[in-house]
Amino acid sequence: THRGGVGGGRTPHPRPTMREPTKPLSPRPSRGRCRLCGLCLGSALLAIVVSTLAHLLSPPPQPAPSPSFSVVIDGGSTGTRAHVFSLGPDGRPDLARSAVMRVSPGLSSFAADTARAGESLRPLLEFAKDKVGGEGAAAATEVRLMATAGLRLLEESVREAILVSCRNALRASGFRFEDSWAKVIPGSDEGVYAWVAANYAMGTLGGDPHKTIGIIELGGASAQLTFVSDEVLPLELSTNFTFGETTYTLYSNSFLNFGQNAAQDSYREMLKSRGSSKNGTLVDPCAPKGFSHKRKVLARTGGASRSNLENQYVDNGSGNYKECRSSSLMMMQEGKERCEYQRCHLGSNFVPELLGHFLATENFYFTSKVHCMFSFFSLGKYHSFLRPLLTIHPLPVLWTRSVFIAL
Repeated sequence: THRGGVGGGRTPHPRPTMREPTKPLSPRPSRGRCRLCGLCLGSALLAIVVSTLAHLLSPPPQPAPSPSFSVVIDGGSTGTRAHVFSLGPDGRPDLARSAVMRVSPGLSSFAADTARAGESLRPLLEFAKDKVGGEGAAAATEVRLMATAGLRLLEESVREAILVSCRNALRASGFRFEDSWAKVIPGSDEGVYAWVAANYAMGTLGGDPHKTIGIIELGGASAQLTFVSDEVLPLELSTNFTFGETTYTLYSNSFLNFGQNAAQDSYREMLKSRGSSKNGTLVDPCAPKGFSHKRKVLARTGGASRSNLENQYVDNGSGNYKECRSSSLMMMQEGKERCEYQRCHLGSNFVPELLGHFLATENFYFTSKVHCMFSFFSLGKYHSFLRPLLTIHPLPVLWTRSVFIAL
């Protein structure tokens, strides 16, 4: 056979050639997607720039405003109190920051040594300074002194000497103070302040005058009565007070010498003048039988100086409720012959018909608390309330009745 090819060999097969795989073509991004990416990137950069500029240009954050304070010193007859009032940024009282401190005796007890009256204020001023935040805050805080019936009982020269001593102490205290801010306030103003405070707390200011609360306040040297009255009032006993769009016509009167302590002095002086004393002993029907107590009696004369105290007397109680009530009423009607009004219910003092509800405060409160009396009761039911005490109260009935009347 004939074999084809060179040299008679076999014809070679052609070698297969290997092709490199072709790379897939990347898809070309669309124009819409490019615009979206650019927009997002630009917005992010713009936000960063604006935030940086705002941080650089804005003022530093201000601290919360500090509360403002006011200090009122109440110069009562038995003690002196410093009331530190705090007001929040909105002008409302901040009760959590408000505080009070009391020292005794009262300013009137310094009648014989008036220079010591100012010294008695120093613990109160230090207390107030600590509460407002120290010397720096005190310089921006007003302090005022309002003295009441304890000083009203004194001779004018003695009263002014005590005020001068107090003004010196207040001027040197580091608080904001002006001499006119230390004064003796009239009893009628004292009653109005109590009425405003009570009705503000009760939420009755700004509405119907007949829905307000009256105030019966028993202090140490005087008692105050303040309420809205429909009667035509004497000008000296009438006060107009406006809150919002409502004007209130108030009867406000202060009964000097009818405070708890002053009334006790007057009562014992009356017993002495009626011959109820013997060898320095007073027989007191309003004290429980067998009760004996030493005390000093202040003569109730015009312009008493409080330095001229009478000799000590010993109270010997007789526990006679009937005689106690009769003696107390006699004392309360003393001076009625000097009445200049159509009617006088308490000595020579005019009192209009009582209207509405009343709050009995200060020593009325403390007395009722001692005897576990309920918070609200009708004056007209007072006697019916006393009767059951014989069986429901652990104290003897004569003691219970007499203490309520005598105090």
